Amino acid sequence: MREPVIKVVIPALNEQEAIGKVISEIPTQIDQIIVVDNGSTDDTAAVAKAAGARVVGVPIAGYGRACLAGIAAAQPCDIIVFLDGDASDYPEDMPALLHPILQDKADLVIGSRCLRVERGALTTPQRFGNALACWLMARIWGGQFTDLGPFRAIRTEALSALNMSAPTFGWTVEMQVRALKQGLKCAEVPVRYKKRIGKSKISGTVSGVVLAGIYILGTIAREAFRRRP
Repeated sequence: MREPVIKVVIPALNEQEAIGKVISEIPTQIDQIIVVDNGSTDDTAAVAKAAGARVVGVPIAGYGRACLAGIAAAQPCDIIVFLDGDASDYPEDMPALLHPILQDKADLVIGSRCLRVERGALTTPQRFGNALACWLMARIWGGQFTDLGPFRAIRTEALSALNMSAPTFGWTVEMQVRALKQGLKCAEVPVRYKKRIGKSKISGTVSGVVLAGIYILGTIAREAFRRRP
């Protein structure tokens, strides 16, 4: 039986100070690292290439757009791991994310930051938004999530069935909602989380927090009134 092909997709926007560190800490069991440069105006792409990653350019801003481009670039593969490029996650925790999938116990695994987060790494609006979104998913679809953490792993076959489309901040919650609607095997594992390098595009500004909230809650509302894909 062949070993599964595992690739990592890292959406990145102006992460030149962090991206090299992130890439260097990814476990060697990963077959390829793909950094999606989402319109950076710094040296993110050059640093990522020098660190050994494949770089894909997506000039139109949008977290979901970057993830979709990364998925396309990652084919063919069996499992995709999504990881932020700001060094807030611990790539060393990746084996824990992959374990339930490799043991055929899950199709989608979310890295939950709620139990092992460094003080100050998650803002109050982030905590509230995560809790509200997870509560809504539990009430509407029976989900058992505690976080919308971007550090996650999913079988490529299962991901294709979700027909992901959210172009911006609704990406993570869209994946979780559609996984519940499709009846996929979902799991969570605790992962460590620390203060990011540089300023957050979401929690770093009031407009970012508001827009993220609108997109996340809007995605849940849309999916609640939409038939199963």
